[in-house]
Amino acid sequence: MTRSILVVDDSPSVRQMIARTLQGAGYTVDTAVDGQDALEKTQRKPFNAVITDQNMPRLDGLGFCKAFRSKPENSGVPVVFLSTESEAAIKEKARSAGAIGWMVKPFDQEKLLSVVRKLVGA
Repeated sequence: MTRSILVVDDSPSVRQMIARTLQGAGYTVDTAVDGQDALEKTQRKPFNAVITDQNMPRLDGLGFCKAFRSKPENSGVPVVFLSTESEAAIKEKARSAGAIGWMVKPFDQEKLLSVVRKLVGA
């Protein structure tokens, strides 16, 4: 069974780089341009995991994570932040909002794949 990952980032080049990395490893990838777009997509289709940026227009990563977690059907879906932010306070806010991990950009492709494999399997 193919695992489906939602990638949320306002940067087209970052979305494309993450998507290519995951698709190359056999995952199905959908993308969203910000947290609001991501919420709309998660209402139409279930995902096995979400990788989200923090700083985005309309709805940032924390806002997305809180809204996503407010729906019971999303309780078991892992959310990992992939952001340029690295302060402990923002990471703690993300954990409180329901994220299970935080990676810092620029990201290492093998590390990203390793994290995703741990979350959803190969």
